[in-house]
Parts: sequence; C-alpha cells; structure tokens
Amino acid sequence: MNVSLPKYRVLIVDDSAFFRKAIEMILSKDRRLEVVGCAKDAFEAKQMVDSLQPDVITLDVEMPKMDGLEFLRRLMAHRPIPVVMCSTIVTKGSDLLMQALEMGAVGVIEKGLVGNGRHAADLQMQICDTVRGAALAKLQKRSRNIAQNPDAIKSYALDPKELKRVENSLSVLGVGSSTGGPEALKTLLGGMPSNCPPIVMVQHMPEVFTGPFAKRLNKYAPMDVREAKQGDVLRNGLALLAPGSHHMEIMYNPLNSKEMIVSLNEGGLVSRHRPSVDVLFRSLATNIGKRATGVILTGMGQDGADGLLEMRQTGSRTYGQDQESCVVYGMPKVAKSIGAVERELPLTSLAKAVLTQAAP
Repeated sequence: MNVSLPKYRVLIVDDSAFFRKAIEMILSKDRRLEVVGCAKDAFEAKQMVDSLQPDVITLDVEMPKMDGLEFLRRLMAHRPIPVVMCSTIVTKGSDLLMQALEMGAVGVIEKGLVGNGRHAADLQMQICDTVRGAALAKLQKRSRNIAQNPDAIKSYALDPKELKRVENSLSVLGVGSSTGGPEALKTLLGGMPSNCPPIVMVQHMPEVFTGPFAKRLNKYAPMDVREAKQGDVLRNGLALLAPGSHHMEIMYNPLNSKEMIVSLNEGGLVSRHRPSVDVLFRSLATNIGKRATGVILTGMGQDGADGLLEMRQTGSRTYGQDQESCVVYGMPKVAKSIGAVERELPLTSLAKAVLTQAAP
C-alpha cells in the first residue's frame, strides 16, 4: 500500500518575478514541497501568511517598501514561521544574512544557485533540502538559545587551566552541523577557552556565505575562527570552517609528521552535500584515530552519521546534540540510531564534556 507523505507548504517572497518563478519550478520537483503562494513584497506576504498558513517561507533580503530583515523581525515577534533567506548580494548581502540567522532564520539560499551551471542539478537539490529542512525546524528552541546571551556562555565555559589535563589526549575536534547549525556553533565555540585544541567544522551553507559566517563567528568566539584554506596548519586556539564549495579533510603533514594540515577538494556530493561532514569525520578516523573527537549537531538528513561511526570504531570519542536542544533532530538522531554517538548531551553541555571527557 502506498503511503502518501505530508507536504510542506511553501510561501515564496521576492520582488523579482523571475526568481519567484525559478524557485517555484525548483521546489516543485520535490514531492514533499508544495508552493502555495508567491508574494512580491512584505505587505502582500503578510496577507498570504494569514490566509495560506505556510509551513516555511523563502524570503528575499532586499525588497521595496519593507526589507526582508524587518519583515523577519516582525514575523518572529508575532507569528514565528521557519524562514529561508535568499540573496544575490555577495558582500553586503552576506552580512545581512548572518544577521538574519541570528534573528531566527534557519537557512540561506544564494540566488546564483538557481542557474543552469555545471552543478545545477546538485545545487537545486540542495535548495530543496534546505527548504525542507527549514520546514522541520523547531523555532521555540531558538528563543532559549544560550548563544544570544554571552554572559550565560561564560557560566558554562571551561576554565583554561582545565585544558592542561586534556592536551595530551585530544589533538583535534571535528564538528558537523546543518539546519540550525550557525547558532549552535556559536554556542559550542563560545563555551570553549581561547587556547582550546584545534577545531575543524563543516556547516551546510552556500559557498558565498561560509567566509562571512566564519568572520561573524570570530566576533563572538574566544579563539580565532576563519574559513579554511588548502594547507592550513592546525593549532591550539584556531577553529577552521570548511568553505562552502569544497570537502575538507585533515591529515598529518607528510613534510612534518608533528603537524596536522587541511586538504580541500571539489569532489562530487557525498551524503548529498559538498562540503560533507562524512568526508571530514572519515579523514579524522583514518588519519588521526583515537586522538580525535567528533561532535554532530542539529541538522536535517544523515550526513556525518557514517563518518562519526567510523571515528568511534577507531577509538575517537563521539558526541551528539540531544533532541531537546536541536532545531532539527535529524543528523544526531541518525548517528545515535546506528551506534555512532557515545554520549548525547544538551548543546550547552557539549563544550565542557568534549574537553573534560577526553582526558584519561
């Protein structure tokens, strides 16, 4: 017997008729998504929200009459609905999108992905995944997100002196996240001291946004945070974010066996993503082994689950974010179901647990 899966109702808000049509055509290819309306500005969108009751909204950053950020602020204050932000403006638009994520948006789309380039099919699939993942987001979790309160972060951060007993047992921390990940990463990094072991991260995000996102994280986190480059050397007090167009692997430097370095590649999608959490975790399992630790955070899908299992099988410590603190309990749930997660903890407990539990 065929079981009909429920569809998520999508409202598209954009002043460009071309983009409204383009995104509608892309989303229509996903059987779990149904575009129920298209609005050309925020005022039209407000009426459609009331009448159509969408499960998720795609929202342009720059629109006439009222811009996307102002509409998002009002929406989150009065009628929270999962929102995916869209932009074509790389420099200014990237910063605005980072603000939007802090205000409650749960995903981003770069309008250039809608074209017919070399990887058009892969990119359009990722757009559908982003919208579908946003539709599953639990927005009530964000209102309690400790990342919005720097003083609260300090209350559970690890004392730098405590790191002395883990320096010889933890050489690198790998982190993977997707929907809801930007704020979760801010919380995780904010709970660590400035001289923490090296951190390498994969966040599912279009390539034009990972650089600005890393700079944004750097403003909040006690350690140095930046987008990874080919050949980067890992060190204490440094957190590297995979660029949105490349897989990231970690290995020992063949010219200096005491150094761990970054290797980037533009290979095909792995677990529906590039960069893929699985690729990062598998490199840690293969090249670093028991001196690595893996953490899988909020996100839709299963990217990272198999890689985390491989890490655990090679002796790495492995952690998952618990359901209560996740915006979308997808990736951690799959990882837990296959035995990849050694310990599942609330987001605000992960930083201290990762560092203290790594000690023998």
